[in-house]
Amino acid sequence: MKRRLPTAVSIPDPAHRDDPARRPTIRDVARMAGVAVSTVSYVINRSGQVSEETRLRVNSAINALRYEPNLLARNLKAGRAGSIGLIAPDLRNPYFAAVASGVQDIAQSRDMLLVLCTTQSAQHWENYYSQVLRARRLDGLLFLSGSGMLTPSLMELVQSDSLVLVDERLPGLDVPSVVSTNRRGARAVADHVLSQGHQRVGIISGPPNLWTAGQRMAGYREALAAARIDPDAVPVVAGDYQQESGYAAARILLSGAPAARPTALICANDLMAIGAMVYCREIGLDVPRDISLCGFDDIPLASLVQPGLTSVDQCGETLGRSACRLLLRLIAQPSAEDQDPIETDHPTKLVIRGSVVPPVAA
Repeated sequence: MKRRLPTAVSIPDPAHRDDPARRPTIRDVARMAGVAVSTVSYVINRSGQVSEETRLRVNSAINALRYEPNLLARNLKAGRAGSIGLIAPDLRNPYFAAVASGVQDIAQSRDMLLVLCTTQSAQHWENYYSQVLRARRLDGLLFLSGSGMLTPSLMELVQSDSLVLVDERLPGLDVPSVVSTNRRGARAVADHVLSQGHQRVGIISGPPNLWTAGQRMAGYREALAAARIDPDAVPVVAGDYQQESGYAAARILLSGAPAARPTALICANDLMAIGAMVYCREIGLDVPRDISLCGFDDIPLASLVQPGLTSVDQCGETLGRSACRLLLRLIAQPSAEDQDPIETDHPTKLVIRGSVVPPVAA
């Protein structure tokens, strides 16, 4: 039997609901499948006696109409309001805030209450909030890890069948996840830097425990190897995806003699790239004349700094919306193999701005 996560008591403002005229109803499904409404309900809830032929016909109609069950109506009938949780590292990072915004968009449109917890990337807070939200009997949980580590409470949540990982994957945890093509995006931005003629580059990587950081580092190394630059000879300093760590890493990478220091810094996210940009200006280096910089995430600030920051767009809001739709589908129909797949590997896109140019010596 499917275990439910944990109950919220408030219902979102009906003013935020989708326009019903734009959303197919259970009656539309029944009409297309040529069955009674009750039969559709039996198929959705996996109850009652329904033949295999009828079940397939109903699921075909559900797919064709892109019908999604009304979770609010089901929960009210059961005497409870629907609620889901989102555990995220830190909403001061604009990318994580964008993911949360995407989750909220879908949660509101489906009349679900969203409970948000931030962990500051600390494993003990991830464990604590996983335990608390499980005790609250929410319908499901979206988890965006900031530590990259498994916790006992998270392992217990795996048994609920209503857990989706967002942006990060965790080793040894076989649950649905929605992520971006980090490796491909990192390869694209590094290829762009190297195509400008840079031979001496430095890398400001993400936290070593995180899947995203590992994927991006793999992409950078692929680009370096393709350009016949030994990846192991390139200096790398790990940051924590915060601006301050980018500043500190740039200070280390640029501490050598001018003739030997990097002419370009490849940064694993935009906040660290902006921190590196601040340090470069403090020591009198002009970006991009003296040194090129690139980031990852394409947060709004990337287009506002001067020069504009070359980055990789992975659209956090789109990622959040896909993750929330997947979670709500698991809640409504945990074993719906017949449904159209929700995109779980989102494409990334290189965004070229003015922060990367050929080195002066080239």
